Amino acid sequence: MIDMHGYVQVYTGDGKGKTTAAMGLALRAAGAGLKVFIAQFVKSEKYSEINAFDRFSDLITCRLHGSGCWLEGQPETEDIRLAAQGLEDVRRIITAGKHDLVILDEANIATHFGLLHVQDLIDLIDAKPAGVELVFTGRKADPKLIERADLVSDFQEIKHYYQKGVMARKGVES
Repeated sequence: MIDMHGYVQVYTGDGKGKTTAAMGLALRAAGAGLKVFIAQFVKSEKYSEINAFDRFSDLITCRLHGSGCWLEGQPETEDIRLAAQGLEDVRRIITAGKHDLVILDEANIATHFGLLHVQDLIDLIDAKPAGVELVFTGRKADPKLIERADLVSDFQEIKHYYQKGVMARKGVES
């Protein structure tokens, strides 16, 4: 367990780097011998960071709870079911207290699109043991979650090469 109080962090905003920051934190925690659980909502594809984390499977566990990666439109029934299943998975992990760091990647966007309810995330905060650190990532963080967080980082895009037609590059964006 973390030998200090576990805080609640929110990484949000329209800029690049929210998931990357959370994955860097997971790597740092594993380097310190802490146990990490990552739940990725909305996403169904195993990105390069998850492949790398497979090498640290004794310390980092990652589960995907989505049918695709999208930021527009309406969720399908299957998307909602997978998110609910993921939320229950995270609830069990948090209350068991065996992981020091729990990351809910894209949970903010999941609440924005109605896959999850912000109250579900607040309930996770209320249920967590004192030594568990929680991190919520994704655009459009709900103001109620921001209010409950101890640390909020707002990632803003100033300039991005996507605007010049550069697509996601393996090992950098995917």
